[in-house]
Amino acid sequence: MKTNLTLEKITNFLRHNPSLNVNGVNDEAGLPKRKLDLVFNSNGSRKLSEEDLLKLEPILKKYGYNEFLYQHARVISVVNHKGGVGKTTTTACLGETLVSKGFKVLLIDFDPQGNLSQILGVESPEVQVADCLFSDLDLPVIEILNNLWLAPSDISLAETEVDLLSKVGGDVRLKHKIEPLLEAYDYILIDCPPSLSKLTVSALNASNSTLITMLPESSSLKGLNSLLNRISEVKRHTNRDLMLDGIVFTMVKKNTVHDGFKDAVRSSIGNEFRVFDTEIRHLIDFQKSQALQATLGTLSSNSEAYKCYKDFCDEYIEYLQVVNK
Repeated sequence: MKTNLTLEKITNFLRHNPSLNVNGVNDEAGLPKRKLDLVFNSNGSRKLSEEDLLKLEPILKKYGYNEFLYQHARVISVVNHKGGVGKTTTTACLGETLVSKGFKVLLIDFDPQGNLSQILGVESPEVQVADCLFSDLDLPVIEILNNLWLAPSDISLAETEVDLLSKVGGDVRLKHKIEPLLEAYDYILIDCPPSLSKLTVSALNASNSTLITMLPESSSLKGLNSLLNRISEVKRHTNRDLMLDGIVFTMVKKNTVHDGFKDAVRSSIGNEFRVFDTEIRHLIDFQKSQALQATLGTLSSNSEAYKCYKDFCDEYIEYLQVVNK
């Protein structure tokens, strides 16, 4: 008997399921003590035999493994109808913390302001997203860090929005450009513009799921229903697989105004949509990172700001673990 299970597939499955204990899986499969852990940490000098793989396969299947799981990247649009609510920061920092867990991540700057590109040190890109949407060019990809890539944009993307409205298939051009890349990454995060424009709709059409960043103030709540309705319309008419992963509070201050707002949101929509427990605090290191054009982890991986996104990343992966079962 042969199996299609490989060490790479085992590693990828366990990376997506952090609650599974490597040594526990090892023991359930009846492998020699800590063998799986030793193989993972051997830099290729140790191998799993065909017999080991045959023993591991039914144990992993018990926990939800199948050979087609996680073959394609999860594409996530980070959205809100207004600016200044942490979309770009969340895209960059969530991407970086996913990389720290061993995932391959592509960030797509789909905001004509180009803030994501700028804070990652890419200004005036020679080739950008706008250049490929209505041409035969592939989506341009620049390596920022090991396992972290960027598809950059600048103000030229604003001119492309007219073509999204007028040309055949405008709403799905980004989706078609992303499709050839799905097997190359674990996650693709799209930083959307602060509007409910055709750019945002195009990003939602290209996505498996969407994440809403929300400032805990009344001004953010006023447009939330419009945003939720737009997501619902896209799901109903053009992308039936689209999921709303939830809402994460950003730029949170410790005061009664923010506390009261968060409680109100959780009580009013918490039963219908997930509101993540982890909150992104209002901290100066976020502004420093943008000013210095350095990722937060590169600037200070021990900072409280980086820890906020590390904790959120942990919670988000646990949520996706449940969704994927």
